[in-house]
Amino acid sequence: MLDFTNQVVLVTGAGSAKGMGRVIAQTFGKQGAKVVICDINQAGCDANVEEMKKMGIDATGYAANLTDPEAVKELVNTIVDKYGRIDVLVNNAGISQKVTVADMTLDDIKRIFNVNMFGLFLITQAVCEVMKKQNYGRIVHLSSVSGKRGGGIFGGAHYSASKAAVLGFSKNLAREVSSYGITTNCVCPGLINTEIWKSLPKEQADAVIDGIPMGRPGEPQEVADAIVFLASKEASYITGEEIDINGGSHMD
Repeated sequence: MLDFTNQVVLVTGAGSAKGMGRVIAQTFGKQGAKVVICDINQAGCDANVEEMKKMGIDATGYAANLTDPEAVKELVNTIVDKYGRIDVLVNNAGISQKVTVADMTLDDIKRIFNVNMFGLFLITQAVCEVMKKQNYGRIVHLSSVSGKRGGGIFGGAHYSASKAAVLGFSKNLAREVSSYGITTNCVCPGLINTEIWKSLPKEQADAVIDGIPMGRPGEPQEVADAIVFLASKEASYITGEEIDINGGSHMD
């Protein structure tokens, strides 16, 4: 079950020492995958690759600006030249900004969408061409509970809108690529135990926890485990779906 031996897995936005991308990449590696990570931060990629190699994981990291079409093409070509295929794409790269609509600027909106939606589109488009030739692929996008309930924890309206756009994009893509043996699904994390959560003032943190029936934030590993399942051969008949990982803070 959930054996990724000889599969090539690309995880975007995995150059942080404390982010979810690092945990996601390691979890795939522990299941036998050849892991490729990319991030705007080359030093962060190198550090996480070194850590994975010490764990016995076949890992490679590349610096890439996913909002640059040429950089995306170069990244995908480099991976295919090295490994011959890409079996799984995890779109983890994303940014946020806490700002009200009243104070938001057009440049703010463009910056958020440029990474969270347009960059996601570019890498997905390029990888899909590889997967179509293989007649196999798994794509998992990280959306957010904010994209479903309209914020309420972190980020502004532009962040919520970008994550809602990811949901619609994934569903439409599923209709286009399912005949090629490619599935495309989303996970929608709620409050997760990351550095952002830990930085909240106690009063604000307590208020957020009060809205979670399970009474705690989720762990990055809990998100990673759901992603690995959706990317597995065992999830072959699941596509166009969105999986909520939020401890009950939003139910639909």
